[in-house]
Amino acid sequence: MRQVRMYTTATCPYCIRAKQLLARRGVREIEEIRVDLQPEEMEHMTKETGRRTVPQIYIDGAHVGDCEELHALDRAGKLTPLLGL
Repeated sequence: MRQVRMYTTATCPYCIRAKQLLARRGVREIEEIRVDLQPEEMEHMTKETGRRTVPQIYIDGAHVGDCEELHALDRAGKLTPLLGL
């Protein structure tokens, strides 16, 4: 299982959907960085990704995108191998 890191907020429905999909695919642990609790992390996330929306998802240090991009990877059958499952 590869490491999953995700920039999130508490009430973001897309963050919740992304976490639910990852859980269905067997991810048990997500390093969650709450930009609503740590505003300085929003600036870091924006510099890393060029985006200001959450979630921003990384698998093994590689940026895979947002919730929609995560679901697209899953539909294409590429998410499970990317997770090392």
